[in-house]
Amino acid sequence: MITASTEVRTISVAHSPDSDDAFMFYGLATNKIDTGKLKFEHTLKDIQSLNEDAKNEVYDVTAISFHAYAYVSDKYALLPHGASIGDKYGPIVVTREPRSAEDIGKMKIAVPGEMTSAYLALRLYNQDFDHVVVPFDEIIDEVKRGRVDAGLLIHEGQLFYKEIGLDKVLDLGEWWFEKTGLPLPMGGNVIKRSLGEDLMKEVSKYLKQSIEFSLNNREDALAYAMQFARDMSPELADRFVAMWVNNLTLDYGERGREGVRRFLQEGYEKGIIKNKVDIEFVG
Repeated sequence: MITASTEVRTISVAHSPDSDDAFMFYGLATNKIDTGKLKFEHTLKDIQSLNEDAKNEVYDVTAISFHAYAYVSDKYALLPHGASIGDKYGPIVVTREPRSAEDIGKMKIAVPGEMTSAYLALRLYNQDFDHVVVPFDEIIDEVKRGRVDAGLLIHEGQLFYKEIGLDKVLDLGEWWFEKTGLPLPMGGNVIKRSLGEDLMKEVSKYLKQSIEFSLNNREDALAYAMQFARDMSPELADRFVAMWVNNLTLDYGERGREGVRRFLQEGYEKGIIKNKVDIEFVG
């Protein structure tokens, strides 16, 4: 008979099958961390699906685009760690032929999803462009084939677009930093408010330990993450993980938190986000 004192509580955790997320969750996913009476059950899905699932409160903890968080902030609180934040770099608009950023309003641009933070950032820059939603890993091909005027790159495409002959029109992280002096928040981890404050804090503690474990055991964590690296070389995967798992991932700090507030506030002020967003971090 299981007594209350030995009862195990399962926490469902969802994140994307990307090398940076895999790196973050390495400690938890491979049971390297003692999580006491909590058992973590992992689900891997693309970020667009996770954004949709969050509306229905499918998972206790989930990775989410900050843009999508605007629509679920009543159901989920932000964890104070686990974010992908670009400090002076971010999603990149690329074209086949050299073009000016001033032309963006006249372009048809392939974007990775309307709920992505990359899309919100581009709309903050310019609201006039046409767009078509394309899976993020097919955007480069759409640009190369000339089916769109430009593509909005997230993930590893940001690192090798030059090697395949594409031109950078705009780095949204550079633009955001020049405009605000703040880092550009892309994605974060959120937790269901209905779990209650004590359990939210306990889960938060273990998730932070997982990130710390990976940063302290970088080689092993990278080896684990390589299975999710979509044919990237170890060197490229290392560069990609370093971009999106860093000191701001371990703790937003005041600059990171202010970046999130400003990002969503500007989205609201420009009418892209329909509701004012209450930014609340666990603990």
